[in-house]
Amino acid sequence: MTTLHGRALDELRGCLDAVRSEEFDAAIAAIAAAGRIALYGVGREGLQIKGLAMRLFHLGLKVAVVGDMTTPPVGTGDLLVVSAGPGDFSTVSALIGVAKAAGARVLVVTAEPAGAAAQRADLVLTVPAQTMASDQGTAANSVLPMGSLYEGALYILFEILVLSLRERLGVSPAQMRANHTNLE
Repeated sequence: MTTLHGRALDELRGCLDAVRSEEFDAAIAAIAAAGRIALYGVGREGLQIKGLAMRLFHLGLKVAVVGDMTTPPVGTGDLLVVSAGPGDFSTVSALIGVAKAAGARVLVVTAEPAGAAAQRADLVLTVPAQTMASDQGTAANSVLPMGSLYEGALYILFEILVLSLRERLGVSPAQMRANHTNLE
């Protein structure tokens, strides 16, 4: 391999090491307490959100990806989880408004805790990483292109979040596996 992989791995470690434990713990508590969980993200962030949704389903939680035809309405006791790495997206902003008006709580995962989405959230999970909003000029600091550092950090962070939830909820690996589809 090249030194690029070492740099990329070091950057990912740096992002994850900088995630605040109190934000991480609050996200776990909110997910564990939610009646239903709806998740949303755009682009490659959306792919990571879909992966998280799948694992939350494997944990036995009531979860749906916004935009799927089977997504139920959210309301009091429910949680909307959105990713807005650069700070906000028009769709994220609209969904936050709908969820809050219905009484649901909102968890925003972002690299920009001062961004518009985070300002409207009930909870924020900050992943300090380069995104598409900071990948040019002097702000660019990652060997990875565009928003890849943020997206890669999401993948790892979400897997660690699932492990923490599994422990908190008392779900065994065998129980998770039993929830995996048999239609592959």
